[in-house]
Amino acid sequence: MSEPLVLVTQSGAVQTLALNRPAALNSLTAALHAQLLAALEAAAAACDVRCVVITGMGRAFCAGQDLNDIAAAPASGSGDPAGAQAQDLGRVIETLYRPLCLRIRSMPVPVLAAVNGVAAGAGACLALGCDLVLAARSASFIMAFSKIGLLPDTGGTWLLPRLVGRAQALGLALLGDKLPAPEAERRGLIWRCVDDASLPDEALALAQRLAAMPVKALVATRQAMDAAAQLDYGQALAQEAAMQQTLGAGADYREGVAAFAGKRAPRFTER
Repeated sequence: MSEPLVLVTQSGAVQTLALNRPAALNSLTAALHAQLLAALEAAAAACDVRCVVITGMGRAFCAGQDLNDIAAAPASGSGDPAGAQAQDLGRVIETLYRPLCLRIRSMPVPVLAAVNGVAAGAGACLALGCDLVLAARSASFIMAFSKIGLLPDTGGTWLLPRLVGRAQALGLALLGDKLPAPEAERRGLIWRCVDDASLPDEALALAQRLAAMPVKALVATRQAMDAAAQLDYGQALAQEAAMQQTLGAGADYREGVAAFAGKRAPRFTER
């Protein structure tokens, strides 16, 4: 039996999903998409998972779409039906990338990307779609789409301007230059970069910290911030009131207040 394309491990309430095509720099295929989406669905349904880490095996996080995969191969120009189907990248986005991106963005727990090496094209956008991005100091981010005649996908056109502003987003997308992790941190593209050797431990420690927090409130914060980008100030205030009403009626709020009053560490349980 072949080795799985996504390795799933768990440490306490933290589940790590490691892309496992190291010889191909963890580039994405239809099969890898299917296994990663299935792993995310399983994590979303598991009550003992309170944070998910996505990382890559070997020397890369993810080099983007595997251009040798038939789904993304350009048409041969010979007019054969297989070639015509192969070049329908819109269908690839709709059937593979869109469900994956939406699942990450709607996870009921925080999602952390631990970028251990190059993150290029769809691989870079996959990482940026997570709640927090922690990167090894030697890692890099490359919006490689323009190099092959495409535009950023995997949420890139939505994510980049919101993370770094229009000017920086266009510069990254149009030029496709390699952005080292320290510079990505400086520009606000990622949360933080750390020494290469400490990335696994730092990622686990951060994930464990998130898992111990009120994850329902953390997820609501993500949802509110994403939605607020489409709202005016008054609408955002109304949204905050509605969401705060729900959270304020929950067990984690009661526990947080009781722990504060009792000068003890809280034990949050909601998900």
